[in-house]
Amino acid sequence: MVWCAQYLSYFSSKGQYLRAACLFIMAFISAAGFSQSANASTSHYLVREHIVLDLRSGVEWLRCSVGQIYSKGACEGEILRFPLDEIDEVIKLANKELGGRWRLPTKRELALLVCDTCPAPRIEKTIFPQTGAEPYWTGQKNWFANKNYWSVNFMTGHSYARSFPEKPLAVRLARDRKSP
Repeated sequence: MVWCAQYLSYFSSKGQYLRAACLFIMAFISAAGFSQSANASTSHYLVREHIVLDLRSGVEWLRCSVGQIYSKGACEGEILRFPLDEIDEVIKLANKELGGRWRLPTKRELALLVCDTCPAPRIEKTIFPQTGAEPYWTGQKNWFANKNYWSVNFMTGHSYARSFPEKPLAVRLARDRKSP
C-alpha cells in the first residue's frame, strides 16, 4: 500500500491513532482483495476486478463504460450512448445486476478521472481500459442554463456545461464507497 506507507512516518509524529488507522486500512484493503498500482500517476486508485476505488473522492467506479464487460484486464464490447432520460433505466439495471446504488457521477468526481499527461482518451488506460475519447454524462445540471447538463470529454479532458439531455453520450457509473 504505497499511498499509506508514504504517510506512516508523518502519522507516527502526529499520534498513534492515525498510525493505527493507516495500518488498519492497509490490512482491510489487502483482505478485501484490492490491489494498488505502484505507478505514481495511478497511486490514488485501488483496483478490484471490475471496480476501482478513487482514494481522492472515495467514489467507486465501474472500470468499463456502460455497454462493455470487464474481462481479463480489458473492457470488451461496444460503448453504449444514452440520452439523459434513459439513464434511470440503465442505473436500475446496474443496481439489479451488480448490486449497490450506482449513479451518474458529479462533474467534480468524473473530472478527477481526467489524466492531464495522457494522450486521448485522457484517462489512465491501465485503470479504465477502452474508455472512449468522447464526452461522458454527469448527473449535474448547469446552474446557469438549467436545460443543459455537465459532461466531461475524455478526448480533450475538459468539462462542458452545454450538453442537452436528449443527446446520447457515454456513461461511466459511480457509487459511494460501501462500508466494510
